[in-house]
Amino acid sequence: MAIDVRMISESEFPDWLRALTTGFLRVPTVSEEEVAIRSEYMDVRRTRGAFDEGRCVATYRTFPQELTAVGGARLPSNAVSNVTVSATHRRRGLLSRMINDDLAEAKERGDVVSTLIAAEYPIYGRYGFGPAASITEWSIDVPRAGLDPRASGQPDDGGRVDLIDGAEVRKLGPDLHERLRSLRHGVVDRDERWWRVHTGTAASHEPWTEPFYALYRSASGEVEGLLTYKADETWGDAKQPLNTATVLDAIAVTTAAERALWGYVCSIDWITTVRTGYRAPDDLVPLFLPDPRAARIVTQADFLWVRILDTVRALESRTYAASGTLVLDIHDRSSLASGRYRLDTSPAGTTCAPTTESADLALDVRELGALYLGDESAVRLAALGTVREETAGAAARTDALFRTSRRPWCPDIF
Repeated sequence: MAIDVRMISESEFPDWLRALTTGFLRVPTVSEEEVAIRSEYMDVRRTRGAFDEGRCVATYRTFPQELTAVGGARLPSNAVSNVTVSATHRRRGLLSRMINDDLAEAKERGDVVSTLIAAEYPIYGRYGFGPAASITEWSIDVPRAGLDPRASGQPDDGGRVDLIDGAEVRKLGPDLHERLRSLRHGVVDRDERWWRVHTGTAASHEPWTEPFYALYRSASGEVEGLLTYKADETWGDAKQPLNTATVLDAIAVTTAAERALWGYVCSIDWITTVRTGYRAPDDLVPLFLPDPRAARIVTQADFLWVRILDTVRALESRTYAASGTLVLDIHDRSSLASGRYRLDTSPAGTTCAPTTESADLALDVRELGALYLGDESAVRLAALGTVREETAGAAARTDALFRTSRRPWCPDIF
């Protein structure tokens, strides 16, 4: 009997959820409570499953998202999540059937890009996704950092740091995050439920432990930063406190706010180690320390993957570092973004249109995704042979247009 790949019905959701937990190697049973909680926010109209003799053996879902492009434009995005194939049904093309149908529907719906966080590197390049933004996590050895132990925990710029509660976070956080989205490419939107989940007021299948919330206000009283952290309780010999503060979220719209919040968390009594959480690879946090070597990299990896669906809208939506003209010959085996396009950038604006002119650079859509947010280098990709120069110097000209002075950053797992 052929395996049936399709959108699921509401009655099939418990079986789909069991397949999801199985695929993620969690306990392969789900409670009625978990089904109820997840049903509140998961849209079965965008949830696919593969069924073998009535049993769900593969899962896939998407939800609407906005991705901040270079320059601050917000792109409608098709966010992919909850992708699994049961171990009994691997290598049968089930993911290919689900993802190819979904991407075609996303483009038809008007989404400019599709995004995901890849658990495994080799999978998603086959479907046109490219690694577009990376993350770095540091572990800060506080005693080594060289910070003044007499510091009060308050900044010396006239601003102040205050501990607040979840209610204030729900009140002040969304606007702060919206301001961040206008400043930093790679950031994705957070809906109202995100703030409720991360302040413990929305039902969740994950156990809740209340964290600490530190808010920075400038000297004028403007909210400019928010840092969320938890702390363990570890004691060394002779009852010496050796506690670790783990940062769960840190967003700031000014350098002063960043400096103040990292200074605060590194000044808390008993805290000897600070784990920064997932930051951009060019984050300033190590350089706020008198001894940057006190910040040791513990994680460095690809994170946000981008798949271009609408080439013209995607390339016209972002800004560029210079004026220039580039003809790109894009290959896409799904034919969603393929074609030859002339990109013209200038201070007056950007245009992108299909063309029959000779190409400057030939590349697959996955490489276009990797280049899109400005983090990857076309010169590097040309050296690897994954893009091809059709005119001499085209890769360097691409970098001059696409690369950004700050690296993209996506703070959120989805």
